[in-house]
Amino acid sequence: MNPEGRPTADVGSSAAGLARRALATGAVLMLVGVALGAFGAHVLRGQFPPARLASYQTGVLYHLVHALGLLLVGVLARESGDSAGLRWCARFLVAGVLLFSGSIYLMTAGAPRALGMVAPLGGLSFMAAWALLAYHAWRGRR
Repeated sequence: MNPEGRPTADVGSSAAGLARRALATGAVLMLVGVALGAFGAHVLRGQFPPARLASYQTGVLYHLVHALGLLLVGVLARESGDSAGLRWCARFLVAGVLLFSGSIYLMTAGAPRALGMVAPLGGLSFMAAWALLAYHAWRGRR
């Protein structure tokens, strides 16, 4: 047992590593997402047409929601141990933020509209991540 009363032998060092990486990455993504949201609300508002600003806000929303998902993966890795499903879930969440939200941010900044073809890959990454998380929960691994 660790000082918090949680078992340590069952979790193992790889689960602790996954938990630490997922929590740290999720927290950094939350920080960046909040900063980008504030930037959109205070700097971009009034400079862009409403449709363009709404697109940016969609990128921020998906960014923040999936960063929270990554934090959840970190907590689950601490509680239930490491698994290939959780590792891939974390990878897909990060890839989704980069591909989906990242392409929206870049297009808002003036990148070619063709970059919009990347966003669906981010959406597929998000869906794969949530499917893997559901599978992990369904298996009830402890």
